[in-house]
Amino acid sequence: MTTFVDRVELHVAAGNGGHGCASVHREKFKPLGGPDGGNGGRGGDVILTVDQSVTTLLDYHHSPHRKATNGKPGEGGNRSGKDGQDLVLPVPDGTVVLDNAGNVLADLVGHGTSYVAAQGGRGGLGNAALASARRKAPGFALLGEPGDLQDIVLELKTVADVALVGYPSAGKSSLISVLSAAKPKIADYPFTTLVPNLGVVTAGSTVYTIADVPGLIPGASQGRGLGLEFLRHVERCSVLVHVLDTATLESDRDPVSDLDIIEEELKQYGGLDKRPRIVVLNKIDVPDGKDLAEMVRPDLQARGYRVFEVSAVAHLGLRELSFALAEMVAKARAAKPKEEATRIVIRPKAVDDAGFTVTREDVGGEPLFRVRGEKPERWVRQTDFNNDEAVGYLADRLNRLGVEDELVKAGARSGDGVAIGPEDNAVVFDWEPTLTAGAEMLGRRGEDHRFEAPRPAAQRRRDRQAERDDADREYGDFDPFAE
Repeated sequence: MTTFVDRVELHVAAGNGGHGCASVHREKFKPLGGPDGGNGGRGGDVILTVDQSVTTLLDYHHSPHRKATNGKPGEGGNRSGKDGQDLVLPVPDGTVVLDNAGNVLADLVGHGTSYVAAQGGRGGLGNAALASARRKAPGFALLGEPGDLQDIVLELKTVADVALVGYPSAGKSSLISVLSAAKPKIADYPFTTLVPNLGVVTAGSTVYTIADVPGLIPGASQGRGLGLEFLRHVERCSVLVHVLDTATLESDRDPVSDLDIIEEELKQYGGLDKRPRIVVLNKIDVPDGKDLAEMVRPDLQARGYRVFEVSAVAHLGLRELSFALAEMVAKARAAKPKEEATRIVIRPKAVDDAGFTVTREDVGGEPLFRVRGEKPERWVRQTDFNNDEAVGYLADRLNRLGVEDELVKAGARSGDGVAIGPEDNAVVFDWEPTLTAGAEMLGRRGEDHRFEAPRPAAQRRRDRQAERDDADREYGDFDPFAE
């Protein structure tokens, strides 16, 4: 059964924002107390966070679909809806987040590092928040925005200081088991190691991590065998150790040719051939292995490699190797640039940036004007098109933003098609200048004519007062300053 997974495709969905509420306050003797609809809650985010206790992506291999909770709708009495709960997904240290095209979205290294994979939708405003001095009683509310839907790929790249590279059964697993407390599976058949093994080594005052990863074969950089799985885990390592088998039973192999093949695969993968590296001639406890090691050592040293002869089984040459690796790791750490505090970059928008674009397209021989921009598209998502007043409010917002003026400049005429949004999810309508969208019968948008209706009792008092004033005028006793 699979217990280690280092690459998965994950489908994440953020929570939708809750709808705003359209409500009017009512109480005895006060049937129209004003709007009191609350705002909808924000949808939950999907957040990837590095957790040191997680070492594999196995959970996401079995359950690749993850969704955050939605925000609750607003309610009357100025009660806002509850925000959706964020969904926090723990991932191993060294996880890389990519999109389907292979573009890197985030590189998560270090405990607590997080990345918002899907943003929750905004909650819609209730009619209480939409009320103003001119719009005293909005009869509509804004809809909540849908949360993001993302298909992402998670790749795990082992975070280690030293990587042991070499052919299958070269003795890498045996070497890491004696250098550290790691207990990898060891056997005498190829591809025994199917998953990376990490160990911690202490050499003097230096503590470093060493990784044993799946072996290489010719063509690994093109995906043959376990090559890509291997190479992905080598990328973060500062020092590479070529483990060469001096006691191989295969007649067509020898340490020098094995080294050349591995170097070529590292070069083909890109950048790995530039890492500091040393050569370890393993299995010198075997008589033929000792003789072969002494034979090839001068040739390897002539190429500029530091060469160590060791035996993982007999524990020969391990101390010298351990301290040599500690020295190389210390140099690599010292050469790294110091981490700087994260800078906050502020990029203000240009003064003449309208925030949207209008482009002309030809669809079936007819002109179609497409409006793209964050604000217009968000406003469209928030609009309830079953409510005429809400549609009229959208038209007012677009007009104030300058969309209508830009349509005129682009050559739009009455009756031309206008699409707001991307091609696969756009709202299309026939444009009419100074768009009223059917809300003209409501008077000024958001106003309720019932607020303007006189109260019967007050009207009767005014009528009686008018009758008395007329009588006083008739008999000449009218005094405009009398109480």
